[in-house]
Amino acid sequence: MSGIPNPGSDAPAEARIEVFAAGGIPEVREGDDLAALVAAACPGLRDGDILVVTSKIVSKAEGRVRRATGRAEAIEDETVRVVARRGETVIAQTSHGFVMAAAGVDASNTEPGTVVLLPADPDASARALRAGLRERLGVSVGVVVSDTFGRPWRNGQTDLAVGVAGVPPMLDYRGGRDGHGNALEVTLTAVADELAAAGDLVKGKLAGTPVAVVRGLAGATAEEDGPGVGEMIRPSEEDMFRYGSRDVLFARRTIREFSSEPVDGARVRRAVDAAIAAPAPHHTTPWRFVLLESAEVREKLLDAMREAWIADLRGDGFSEESIARRIKRGDVLRDAPYLAVPCLVMEGSHTYRDERRNAAEREMFVVATGAGVQNFLVQLAVEGLGSAWVSSTMFCRDVVREVLDLPATWDPMGAVAVGHPAAPPRSRAPRKAADFIVTR
Repeated sequence: MSGIPNPGSDAPAEARIEVFAAGGIPEVREGDDLAALVAAACPGLRDGDILVVTSKIVSKAEGRVRRATGRAEAIEDETVRVVARRGETVIAQTSHGFVMAAAGVDASNTEPGTVVLLPADPDASARALRAGLRERLGVSVGVVVSDTFGRPWRNGQTDLAVGVAGVPPMLDYRGGRDGHGNALEVTLTAVADELAAAGDLVKGKLAGTPVAVVRGLAGATAEEDGPGVGEMIRPSEEDMFRYGSRDVLFARRTIREFSSEPVDGARVRRAVDAAIAAPAPHHTTPWRFVLLESAEVREKLLDAMREAWIADLRGDGFSEESIARRIKRGDVLRDAPYLAVPCLVMEGSHTYRDERRNAAEREMFVVATGAGVQNFLVQLAVEGLGSAWVSSTMFCRDVVREVLDLPATWDPMGAVAVGHPAAPPRSRAPRKAADFIVTR
């Protein structure tokens, strides 16, 4: 095969590639000239060949080997974000943006008492190896640095690209048409990953052959090094699965500044689905959510609430300057493109002979409503929406019920401002669970 067909072109009738392992590469140690080792093992490299190189030998040559009795500390140091954890298994995001088991820290095929980290900059490593081979052998090749990844929803591992040079990481077929004339809308082929997996078929995990050559795809290589693997990493705002089980709760942050982008009501309704999955006493459903999708209704409610607050504050003897400051705190509700008012209903509650138990009964329902609101806020974050839970409606419940035409039995429990964050959330002050635990 002379190369990968361009988007929109016809594939050749007979496409062939050859993939073979490059033997003769000795154990790699820190400071070794990797290009020299590969050139000695593959003197017959041709223009257009693509080398698939296991990241481990790159790391060893670059000194990315660490003395350690175990992997835990190294994994923690290489981790930017823990995505999921089950027992000793950790799925983590690295500083490169990769999400992988153990943050790419590997204890296999290395001396006892050591672990191997990913290369600090795998794209730069691929570029350096490519330049070294051009200098030594006078050939223009592509280089893919590979590592092993697991995959959600499927058992087994496969090699993927962590660094690329001289090969377009992806081929974009969007906008083309298939043989039936259908428009291709989402076809974006991960060529670098396919090459990494193909190379792993002949390298193997135990054979001691860390380099493979893919021949027959000269059309897939380029004179330029190219953009590297970074363009293959999906931006977080486009990632439907960006939150793992470990960090989904921490994704909820109070957002007080929103962009003008409108809010999709279907996302909010999915958040209500999560809200009503919360626990509640006596098998009841104490939650009701009033969704204010009309700008006119939002403005009418907030104006009425403001007048009620001002009257209350004046009655409490606050100065006009102090009142103005306090009222300004409600601007987050006025600036949000969408509001939701969670309400408590006591349907199904028990009535007792003494007020102590009746007060406890209400507290149970209040706690259940709070659990529902927390579910609501977390799911909004999962849906890519920011939120701020403001207690304001609790201070003027009669006004809220009147403006929104709610039953007298519905008890407004604050208001939730919803929208797309105008900026990343501020850093949260660190908290340690130990500071909030008492053991008996």
